[in-house]
Amino acid sequence: MIITIDGPAGAGKSTAAKGLAARLGFEFLDTGAMYRMAALVLDRAQIPYEDEVRVTPFLAQLRLEIANHHLIMNGEDLTEQIRTPERSMAASLVAVYPHVRRFLVKCQREIASTRRMVSEGRDQGTAAFPDALCKFFLTATVEARAERRYHELIERGVAADLEEVKAAIRIRDKQDSERVTDPLTAAPDAIIVDSSNLTSNQVLDRLEKDARRCLPG
Repeated sequence: MIITIDGPAGAGKSTAAKGLAARLGFEFLDTGAMYRMAALVLDRAQIPYEDEVRVTPFLAQLRLEIANHHLIMNGEDLTEQIRTPERSMAASLVAVYPHVRRFLVKCQREIASTRRMVSEGRDQGTAAFPDALCKFFLTATVEARAERRYHELIERGVAADLEEVKAAIRIRDKQDSERVTDPLTAAPDAIIVDSSNLTSNQVLDRLEKDARRCLPG
């Protein structure tokens, strides 16, 4: 049983998905983290993202686990290493390649096949789980998203400049929306939620209310 939350960078998808999963008794699937992980391990191995002949077998030998909001690859916890602006941009770059997307969508479906999950990302309701029980598209203005991302980085002790964060979000939006394979877009049956002027609790209340309408029984 799957609930999907798609939307652009910085819209608050991860916070909303974690909170909704907790309220509903579901698990949380952070697919954005999976793309950051793919970019990180390919960079480490010095394999160009576009090199399908090398990328496909390399990714196939990875053992990927998601547990308690941590992403573990071949036994190594990469959760903190992938939470930087550089990794976010790299995730958008690697995500344009169909061979990477095929591998990670396959992983997502395998992870969620026998579990009740709230899955967040860019293409969850359109490509990964088109038959999901309930679909959301969470968005916000560039300014609101940049402010949130900036404060998130500062709280984590990461040096950041608000204008640079804003510029990075605009670039990320362009890359995600214009890629040929599974571009960022709302599924036709997705519920659109604009979080620009909402607190995280207000967003969560809205999602929970709509999600419970979709739950069977």
